[in-house]
Amino acid sequence: MSAKLKHLQELFEPAIVGLGLELWGVEFHSAGNKSLLRIYIDGPDGVTVDDCARVSHQVSGILDVEDPISEQYTLEVSSPGMDRPLYTLKQFEAYRGHRVQIKLRVPFEGRRNFKGLLNGVEGDEVLLIVDDEEYLLPIDYIDRANVIPQI
Repeated sequence: MSAKLKHLQELFEPAIVGLGLELWGVEFHSAGNKSLLRIYIDGPDGVTVDDCARVSHQVSGILDVEDPISEQYTLEVSSPGMDRPLYTLKQFEAYRGHRVQIKLRVPFEGRRNFKGLLNGVEGDEVLLIVDDEEYLLPIDYIDRANVIPQI
């Protein structure tokens, strides 16, 4: 996780927890004047539109006071959904036994894209089984990881 995302997460988490919700993850996609700050939240009974509105209101206030982003951006607050992104080792461990899709920042054993069965966490690595072969992927190499919805 970049220092900027970690800082944003530290700014938002107390307010979101105070609303009885969990900060699932933060993404920032910089694209000139069309940048996007996306905040994923979760709750014990899921997330409602009202939850998203309350978090958006709280986070907007924090952003106005702290001003951590100098460029123009759009704020989006949503549920992680069925194909939820995974950001932390704790989240990877919680989804052990699920199929996931992982894209790496840098190639690992000659490839960047993996799709397989999440078999847990060892230290700071994610254990993935792809076609009966086991991979230990360092969390720092992971650019994006999503749970593949079970239909």
